[in-house]
Amino acid sequence: MRMVKVAQDFTRFPSGRKKKNGNTSGEEFREKFLEPALKEGSEITVDLDGTIGYGSSFLEEAFGGLVRALQIKPESLKAKLHLISNDPALIEEIESYIADAGKRL
Repeated sequence: MRMVKVAQDFTRFPSGRKKKNGNTSGEEFREKFLEPALKEGSEITVDLDGTIGYGSSFLEEAFGGLVRALQIKPESLKAKLHLISNDPALIEEIESYIADAGKRL
């Protein structure tokens, strides 16, 4: 299982949806950390604590975008993706983006 600590491994200041918005975008995070692990069949744990906060566009692109990019059902993704946060509402928000993206497959 892989572990990614967003604040330590990526940035303390996640922002934006697309790479054109900067190198701390949800798209950059998804492509650099999430997709490679899942494509090789690994489970991945994402520690969300330690950042200054998350915009909805970052979260939707990183996690909802994962469903779209890999064409993976939300149930299958949830079995491989483990989220850690001191803020349960943050995890619920991410899970809602995953579920919504799954409705459009």
